[in-house]
Amino acid sequence: MRNILIIGAGRSSSSLIKYLLDKSTSENLHITIGDLSLTNAEAIINNHKNATAVQLDVFNADQRSQAVQNSDIVISMLPARFHIEVAKDCVIYGKHLVTASYISDEMKALDTDVKAKGLVFMNEIGLDPGVDHMSAMQIIDEIHEKGGKMLLFESFCGGLVAPESDTNLWNYKFTWNPRNVVLAGQGGAAMFIQENTYKYIPYHKLFRRTEFLTIDGYGKFEAYANRDSLQYRSIYNLENVPTMYRGTIRKVGFSRAWNVFVQLGMTDDSYTIENSENLSYRDFTNLFLAYSPTDSVELKFRSYLKIEQDDIMWDKFLELDIFNPTKKTGLKNATPAQILQKILSEKWTLEADDKDMIVMQHKFGYELDKQKYQIESSMVIKGDDQTYTAMAKTVGLPVAMATLRILNGDITTPGVQLPIKKEVYQPILKELENHGIIFVEKKVPYLGYNPETIKG
Repeated sequence: MRNILIIGAGRSSSSLIKYLLDKSTSENLHITIGDLSLTNAEAIINNHKNATAVQLDVFNADQRSQAVQNSDIVISMLPARFHIEVAKDCVIYGKHLVTASYISDEMKALDTDVKAKGLVFMNEIGLDPGVDHMSAMQIIDEIHEKGGKMLLFESFCGGLVAPESDTNLWNYKFTWNPRNVVLAGQGGAAMFIQENTYKYIPYHKLFRRTEFLTIDGYGKFEAYANRDSLQYRSIYNLENVPTMYRGTIRKVGFSRAWNVFVQLGMTDDSYTIENSENLSYRDFTNLFLAYSPTDSVELKFRSYLKIEQDDIMWDKFLELDIFNPTKKTGLKNATPAQILQKILSEKWTLEADDKDMIVMQHKFGYELDKQKYQIESSMVIKGDDQTYTAMAKTVGLPVAMATLRILNGDITTPGVQLPIKKEVYQPILKELENHGIIFVEKKVPYLGYNPETIKG
């Protein structure tokens, strides 16, 4: 049998593992799931005859290298910073590697050795990055092949809660790592190009410069800019495109409210708070407001942020219970961002019957035969339940499909890469349609600069 090693049995691995197990008999596969928690690994394979669960500590070099040696191809579903040690083992023992993460500088440095051994190291083959790359390149390549000149490319993606499970005023619940949500946008200015003008949005302005978009059947959304859109000009063969912008999708109104946390400093992760475990939620909120011997925390909050009492914004913060004088943070030596994450997790965690939803939209503007055109390509997918979520499907299925195609010799180009070649994206996008991951394209009048936006 051909052996596939999957390292990491977290929530985003469910659809990946099910896909490979479903094909294990016909494709002669044996799947080994390695996780720090043997219980998690055993639960996810559910005694399948073609699978084995093992305890695997990625920091145990002997354990890790032995598992890699026993495989034909390795899938790392670990956090991105842990891929590199697995990757080095794959080079040493001549094994292909698949991840859903961005290509790090350390991973990129392995490219020469990977090519020398004829190995495929496929990265960025999840959702975002992943499905976004493939669906964008399919249309961009089609436009270029017709002789068109790209004028505009904008791409948006968001992990949201499905409308039937949308039960709070923020229209949002955590569908992936809450810490990444709290820290989103930090670490440098958002960079993009618009009408041949470079634009930079500093973190403290990021959530007030948003763009609006509409998805047929699902209404209006907003998006804030991702950190670096400019790097994708060369990746997508769009070096001279006048407009290039990538953003994260939220329901309208989220960014305006989230900006309050940014302005107060509650998303800061650079220092710890004294006696943080004994702070009440009210105490925590008051840390960021001016001292007053007479004004209440609520009054200072509204006054400082210029929020009227009848503004829906005010109701959003009341809903989060951030003025509770008795509930304690319980987090020792915590940063503001860690405490904020704990507060939000109590209100934004998916309930047992909740479903998540992934929304993605691309905009392509181009010129052909002296005429200007614009295409909108949109994808919406809902999760089935708390195991087979929309996030797990859109991350895990492309990983699984790429893995099988590498194993079967359908993807052969060696090197550290992302899925922007036709040999990769065409068959995977077609197969994803069988799983309900479908993009709907429509032609719209060419707008160029969108007058609805305030991002400029």
